[in-house]
Amino acid sequence: MCRRNAATDDKFFSGSTGGCHHAAGARTLAAVELRRATRADAPALADIAAAAYAPYLARMGGLRPGPMDTDYAAAVTDTEAWVALLDGAVAGFALLVEEDESLLLDNVAVLPPHHGRGIGRALLELAETRAVELGLDRVRLFTHVTMVENQALYGRIGYVETSRTTEHGFTRVFYEKRL
Repeated sequence: MCRRNAATDDKFFSGSTGGCHHAAGARTLAAVELRRATRADAPALADIAAAAYAPYLARMGGLRPGPMDTDYAAAVTDTEAWVALLDGAVAGFALLVEEDESLLLDNVAVLPPHHGRGIGRALLELAETRAVELGLDRVRLFTHVTMVENQALYGRIGYVETSRTTEHGFTRVFYEKRL
């Protein structure tokens, strides 16, 4: 897990050797750079969410996943928002929300052409690192029941299903990872 000084560092790089390396307040994972999102990133976040969630529309019977309608200009102000840059372009993002005893990974999305390149894992690792830095002992997240690819990844990296609920036609699967 990567570590950083939360007071001074707002960039991360993770190296291809696994593990993280600090370099001038940054972390790198292969060619992936993670940094705090700004309001200027909001249009890219909306575009990424639209592209990442569009394949699920048919599976979800026409229901629109909430992240497709999020106000990302507000989200970068109201949450701890991070972007993943690949070759300098925003390729993914994560929205983190500190709760009483856990960190909620409220949304994580990667542009479909970049799936399988470690961007999602880097963002999940970032959430785990931030939880530890905030003194929290777990990360929580949820996904729609039809998003089975995401669920497979969560299980492989140590997340455990805690519950399922159906609300307003959405069946969500809740996960957590104790740190």
